[in-house]
Parts: sequence; structure tokens; C-alpha cells
Amino acid sequence: MRAPFVEACVLAALAALALAAPSSLAAQDHAGHGVPTMAAPPAAPPETPQVLDHCALGHLPPERCAPETLETQPQPPAPPPPMDHCAMGHLPPEQCPPRGNDAAAGAAPESAVPPRALAGPRHAADAVWGAAAMEPSRRQLARENGGMRTGMVMLERLEARIAADGGEDGYLWDGQAFFGGDINRLVVKTEGEGAFGGSVEDAEIQALFSRAIGPFFDLQAGVRADIEPDARAHLVLGVQGLAPYMLHVDGALFLSDQADLTARVEAEYDQRLTQRLILQPRIEAELAAQDIPARAIGAGLAKLEAGLRLRYEVVPEFAPYAGLEYEAKLGETADLARAAGEDPDGLRLVLGLRAWF
Repeated sequence: MRAPFVEACVLAALAALALAAPSSLAAQDHAGHGVPTMAAPPAAPPETPQVLDHCALGHLPPERCAPETLETQPQPPAPPPPMDHCAMGHLPPEQCPPRGNDAAAGAAPESAVPPRALAGPRHAADAVWGAAAMEPSRRQLARENGGMRTGMVMLERLEARIAADGGEDGYLWDGQAFFGGDINRLVVKTEGEGAFGGSVEDAEIQALFSRAIGPFFDLQAGVRADIEPDARAHLVLGVQGLAPYMLHVDGALFLSDQADLTARVEAEYDQRLTQRLILQPRIEAELAAQDIPARAIGAGLAKLEAGLRLRYEVVPEFAPYAGLEYEAKLGETADLARAAGEDPDGLRLVLGLRAWF
């Protein structure tokens, strides 16, 4: 009975030695044997426990969640916009609302003025200072912003004319002045011409009431007095202003005390070549509704002037110029000039001055 027990004890001791041998070998220091030692791997940091986002999971009502949490929540896709049949032309225009800024979705109509906007005084300052104290200030403000009276004298052309074809040399003046406001003003115009060493051939002066009929044109009416070649009076009705493409236009009808109806149209354009150098094409035409034997004028297009002037603005108020101008009498007026021994047309070199103050 003892032999089997002894054998069992021996076997148990051998098994224990076999298990303990690898551990003792790994624990030995092999630094002296030249064998490198293995470093132990670093220990992993402890994991932070995750906190459940109850807002993202929908466990809490929206009012208890922060705004950024709500923005990061997945949103359902937006529905496609409704089809705009008006924009695609599927409906007639009368069935479509007006398009523009006011027709945007949710925009209130222009007539939807809140009642409080019409409450209180017309001018807010009246509630503080009183209407009697503010009325002079309002009149002064209106006068300084469009109600001011201003004036100017413009000498459009003061020039010497040297005939290029051997004709007679002469001079010419053309100017106007005005005084008034932006809407109503008094305008005075004058022009004339003559020969050097001779008398004035033509001279006239106009006094006109001018009223603005638009942003760029004035309607003018008044009287005209001719000084030379003979004294005559005319009623005047015309327009003056700025046509498209910056074309300065001045046109008028004249009815004389002799029942003669004539017209004059002028147009000019300032082409700025540099800040000071300006090229000005200009054309003027005179017409008559009937023959005027006393002035050697025939019916129809009686006279045409076309010129080109190059001026230099020393200052904006003072600009000398030089140029060429062609003048021709046409139609029956040209026939009357030839019958009187005059040349109906001619080319002239012009030297002059444009000034205003």
C-alpha cells in the first residue's frame, strides 16, 4: 500500500519542478552574459468612460438641450420646393403675382403699413421742440436742398472768323445768362455777328421764362427782339436741355410781329480728350415757313452751320479755342444770295474764347 503512495508523491514533485523551471530562468539576470534584456511594454492609459448624449439620442425634450446639440442632430432632408408654374411659363401673366422684391415669399405688401407709423406728429422733432420752432428750420432745409436761387453768365462763343476762301473776315458772339431755381428761372440769350471794320449785320436778344419739364429738359417761352438788320419783335417757344449721349440741344420757334414763322435748332457735344482738352462738334440749322424777302430768306431749310472747335480749359471758367466752321445758305435762300452777288457758302477758321462766371 505504501509503494503506490510514494510513487504518487514523486510524480507530483517532478511536475512542480517542471512548472517552476521556466519562471526561474526568465527571472535570471543575463546582463553579464551579453544577452539584451527585453523592455516591458508601456502600460495603456485608463480608458475614459463615455457619457451618453441623451439629447442626441432623443431622451430629453428640445428645451432642455443646448442649441449646438440641436444643430448637430441629424435633420431629415428638406422637401423639394414647389414647382413655380409662373416662372416656367405654364400660366398666363394675369394669373401670376407680380415678380420682384415685394413678391418674395412671406413679404408684406406695400399697403400693409402698421397703424403706429401714422400716429403722432408728422415731424418727430415737433414732439420735442414744437411745430412753431421747427417750421423755420424746415423751410431753410428745403431752400438749401433744391430751393436755392442761383445764377450764371455763360459766354458760349466769342470768336473771330477768318475766311479761308478769301471772303470777308468777321466776328461773332453767342451767350446766355440765367437766374432762378432748379424748376423755374429767367433766361436771357443774345447772339450776333458782323464784319471787321463794318457794322453789325445781325443782333438779337431774348428774354425767356424757363421751367423744368423733366430731369434733363426745360420748356422756355418769352420774347425776342431783333436789333439788326431791322427792328422786329418775336414770340418764342422752345426747349433746351441734355439729350441722350450727352448731346446739348437748344431749339425754338419764332413768330414775328410780321407773322413770319421761323425756327432754329442747335446741337453740340463735348468730347473730353484729356482733363483740359475738349473737342466740340457743333451744328446749327435755321428754317422758315415762308419767304421773307426783307431778309433775303426763302422758305424751307435756309441756313446750315457745322463746326469743330478744340478748346483748352486753363481753368473751367476760362477756355480759349480754335477750329473750323462751314456755313452754307440752302434752297431758295442760296438762290437769293447768288442773285445779290454773294457767295452762299464758305469755310472759316475760328479763334475764340469760352468763359463763364
